[in-house]
Amino acid sequence: MEIKPKQGFEGLKENWQSDLIAAISVALVALPLALGIALASGVPPVAGLLSAIIGGVVTTFFRGSHVGINGPAAALIVVMLGSIKLLDDGSGQALNYVFAAVVISGAIQTVMGVLKLGRFADIFHPSVIRGILAAIGIIIIAKQIHVALGTQLTSDGIIQSLIDAFKHLEQANPFVAVIAVLGILLLMYHSRISYKFFHLLPTPMWVLVCSIPFVYAFNFFEDHSITFFGNEYALGPHLLISVPDNLLEAIAFPNFSKMGTLPFWTSVTSITLVASIASLASSKAVDKLDPYKRKTNLNKDLVGIGVSTMACGLLGGLPITTVIIRSTVNVHNNAKTKWSNLYHGIILLAIVLIFGPLIQLIPLSALATILVFTGFKLASPKVFSQVYENGIEQLIYFTGTLLITLFTDILVGLFGGLLLAWGTHFLLVKMPLTSFIKMNFDSKSNLVTKSDGSYVLKVRGIANFFTMVSIDKLIAKIKPATSVKIDFSNTKLVDYAILENVYDFQRTHTYTGGEVTISGLDRHISSSTNKLALKIFTKAPNPLTGRQVKLMELAKSNQLIFEGSHNDDIGYFETFYYFKTRPVEYKFNRMYTPKENVYWEIADVTFEEGAYMSSEEFETTLGLIKFPFKIPKFTIEKVSVFGKYLDIYGHRDIDYQLYHEFSNKFLVKVEDEIEMDRFLNIGLKKLIENGNINHIESNGEAILIFSDHLRLAPMSEYYKMIDFIGELKATVK
Repeated sequence: MEIKPKQGFEGLKENWQSDLIAAISVALVALPLALGIALASGVPPVAGLLSAIIGGVVTTFFRGSHVGINGPAAALIVVMLGSIKLLDDGSGQALNYVFAAVVISGAIQTVMGVLKLGRFADIFHPSVIRGILAAIGIIIIAKQIHVALGTQLTSDGIIQSLIDAFKHLEQANPFVAVIAVLGILLLMYHSRISYKFFHLLPTPMWVLVCSIPFVYAFNFFEDHSITFFGNEYALGPHLLISVPDNLLEAIAFPNFSKMGTLPFWTSVTSITLVASIASLASSKAVDKLDPYKRKTNLNKDLVGIGVSTMACGLLGGLPITTVIIRSTVNVHNNAKTKWSNLYHGIILLAIVLIFGPLIQLIPLSALATILVFTGFKLASPKVFSQVYENGIEQLIYFTGTLLITLFTDILVGLFGGLLLAWGTHFLLVKMPLTSFIKMNFDSKSNLVTKSDGSYVLKVRGIANFFTMVSIDKLIAKIKPATSVKIDFSNTKLVDYAILENVYDFQRTHTYTGGEVTISGLDRHISSSTNKLALKIFTKAPNPLTGRQVKLMELAKSNQLIFEGSHNDDIGYFETFYYFKTRPVEYKFNRMYTPKENVYWEIADVTFEEGAYMSSEEFETTLGLIKFPFKIPKFTIEKVSVFGKYLDIYGHRDIDYQLYHEFSNKFLVKVEDEIEMDRFLNIGLKKLIENGNINHIESNGEAILIFSDHLRLAPMSEYYKMIDFIGELKATVK
């Protein structure tokens, strides 16, 4: 197990260099996002910068997260727009009323954190939250696509706004739209560009940098018009971002005179719920990415975002949350402690003070393009596909919540989605309503401590988002490094929300040296093979899939043991660098031989790349060989022609050094070159060069191999992998 970085001021002293380097990348991502989110939220763009600075400088001293980044989030755009409209009484004070609502919302969050209500977000179903976020994504696209293309937004309706964007496409201002087209191309293809120069800045910054030459070329600084194909298009300063030269001039003060009205408290409720749920869900997602597997104190996190949200509201800023995209950048750039969040706030402040005039050169179209792309990621076809893979019922909750939100508002969508999920559970279990309600609020789940110090958690009745809090309390009583069995055999229904939390616990508990066995689901059926799909109890055992039947026959012919479901030791994968920030969610279809001195197995695994809103799920087939002696730590990866010149080719946080005594077809990094010289004999070199294996990695006692990290191996590759493992065992000495 790795030594965790020190906390507090000792951690600052120990890790300031890695945290500062990570913070630079985060700040460059945060700058365009903060400006764009503010504009889309209907507040001055400098309010976004102010909020990002406060999110870094203030939140750091109160929060409970280790590597999360705090600032304004796209999820709050729709809430802010709705609040401005709700509180607009014609006096010109609508923004000031909203800032007052932000202050009160922050105060409520702070009190919630002090009262240890951080886990309250668990009662909101994950698929419902994703439906809310997808609706927010569609609304962002509907509002910002007109800014990106230079067309007029003539309708308040979301669907009609989207229709108008395509209907009026021929009316787009070509001198504005060209910036949007270039921006979209950069956002889509930047990561695929091999030239190292293009990776000096994050993609959103490249969108801004590449847009500025158009500002000069078309002279956005003066009001004028240009005729193009017989049409006249207006250009001028109105197409540029407006930021005051003096940051103090941007401060706006809250007006609390609406506190006695229903619209004010409706706004407070919306801001509090959406900000809290989005922030706490993001914090839990960032924990999966943390290579040291530290857990966020959700109650302290509520206090942190609450205090900083109050500060933002008092100065005319946006609500603060934990933001997933910036947090992912932070982790991938090897941040170690919470101080990277502080540094990113300070760097943003320095950028605003030093480069303020340059910010005024940014066209609105560039910022709108970044937001349109962000909205698309929240509601892309891939999101629908990922939800469907978790079960058809999850797609129902997701789509229902999305539609309710689009045609009403976020609060109605949130509670309407929960009612839809709860009603579906009632229909699926086919039992009297009174009994169903009773089981929702009194599941009778219990935790048994055995004489040997191990635990048995017996989950009973209806295990869904209503019973989440009580089950979480039982899990919280389990001590680290212990053996735990979680038994679902007495459940009539096990919901996605429960399974997601249980598998998260399994992964983190395994990392402490403990062991978690999940049982009792063999008599449950679901609409998907995904491990998180909702499970309904049935008397008949689940049948094997066609793939499992073939694998069972292969295992038998090679005198191996086959298990269709095996998820008890997935935490071990995180001892390999490849999976440090790619959490393995599930292991299945395992074939192994426990009798030999050198243990080995082949298994299918599901893992996540990224997290939460930006996550993608992949399945791959892995080979794992454990040796009874120490071996060097290394990574060997087959690369393309340009792969040698990319930053560590997907392993940016590895502290190993490049190893040149091998084939040019592979990128090799090692911890100790001398040990690797002794280990990598001629036979092993030939085996790796001639084998159909793209990634080989050692954690010092075991070797991990796979051919393709984006798909499961076909049966033909299984034979090759078995042969490769056999030769590898014989060759390694």
